[in-house]
Amino acid sequence: MAFDGTWKIDRNENYEKFMEAMGVGMMKRKLGAHDNLKLTIHQDGNKFVVKEASNFRNIEIEFTLGVNFEYSLADGTELSGAWTLEGNKLVGTFTRKDNGKVLKAYREIVGDELVQTYVYEGVESKRFFKR
Repeated sequence: MAFDGTWKIDRNENYEKFMEAMGVGMMKRKLGAHDNLKLTIHQDGNKFVVKEASNFRNIEIEFTLGVNFEYSLADGTELSGAWTLEGNKLVGTFTRKDNGKVLKAYREIVGDELVQTYVYEGVESKRFFKR
């Protein structure tokens, strides 16, 4: 599928502002902006396996489209939600367990890049990955 492959972070837009809106402290924001994130995505029908490798952690997430699951961000923020497929775009809707606020995430292939967009409390950030 289109998302399959290994993707390495190339650049960010507004990522520190997004992390600030999420309540991430200044030191973690500075480190997070340079996390060298690498995503390895494998899709089999409606099932996805995503391996995240960064300077801070290595985890593997398995999910099925439309099925809620639990997830923790690198800063420890716990979320619950699901990914769906809308056209050629993966759309994630996650609710924070600590305050009930919603984090939206989008993954789409644009040209030769994987673009991951986050929206939280009106702050939008984009992360661009290359194979």
